Amino acid sequence: MKKIINTIIVTLTLAPLFLTGCGPAPQSGDDELKVLASTSFLADIAQNVAGDRLTVDSLLPIGADPHAYQAAPADVSKIAESDVLILNGLEYEHFIEPLLENAGGERLVIEAASGLTPTKLEESTEGEGRGNEAGDPHMWLDANRVTRYVENIRDGLIKADPAGEEIYRANAAAYIEQLIELDMWIWQQVQTIPAERRLLVTNHEALGYFAEHYGFTIVESILPSFSSEAGASAQEIAAAIEAIKSSGAPAIFLGEAENADLAEQIAAETGVQVVDSLHLESLTDGEPAPTYIAMMKHNVTQIVGALK
Repeated sequence: MKKIINTIIVTLTLAPLFLTGCGPAPQSGDDELKVLASTSFLADIAQNVAGDRLTVDSLLPIGADPHAYQAAPADVSKIAESDVLILNGLEYEHFIEPLLENAGGERLVIEAASGLTPTKLEESTEGEGRGNEAGDPHMWLDANRVTRYVENIRDGLIKADPAGEEIYRANAAAYIEQLIELDMWIWQQVQTIPAERRLLVTNHEALGYFAEHYGFTIVESILPSFSSEAGASAQEIAAAIEAIKSSGAPAIFLGEAENADLAEQIAAETGVQVVDSLHLESLTDGEPAPTYIAMMKHNVTQIVGALK
């Protein structure tokens, strides 16, 4: 994904290789622009900006973990048919570049996280393969940062469809108000946890921005990488056990798509609870996380309940 890092809208027109990810395709007649987002939560955020004017589809199905996703031939067709493609960026969509090359055509690419400064992963003592050179991509888990996502998506849709500018601006403003309310709600919920218990042990380093913004301490990540596909060494497992015991952290938190075996092993050694019902990478088909806002409220409720 290095070709589209740090840009709001990528109009790759300088070389034949880049023609698969380039500028906006104009609407033909009264045909609606085809807008595709990489993940279900991004599709929901974008749909709130698009409103009734456009339909936003998700490339990845509900429940898919982007870290482990294996692209299917149908994905090439979806991208080939799209006029606008919305990505998180920061190399989160590690699978996208060959799809863009195979899809051909031209489309406007919106990078939702553009303009936000990522956290870098510290070097691991175990060597290479410990994460993402671009930094932690999980910015959507801080509701405050999602306002920038909305602004970038708004600006991209306006570029792709100037006639809809007034609609996109109004919808974005209304959704940002909802995000501000969500941010305040999360703060209120966190305040019910005693300060000394605001401790997070996670399966991989996905909750860094969440912890930073809402006042948690990351005690340990069992898998010290931004990707749930990473592995932990015996030394790292021993360090996690020691950190949990010394900190008094009461729970290990996992995304529901993550393998809980290692967390259960560590929990058996430390006596802590394993909460494996967080939805961090995908919405759900119906409750408990059918929208981005519902996903965040569900996750916060699970975290607060385990730490209080």
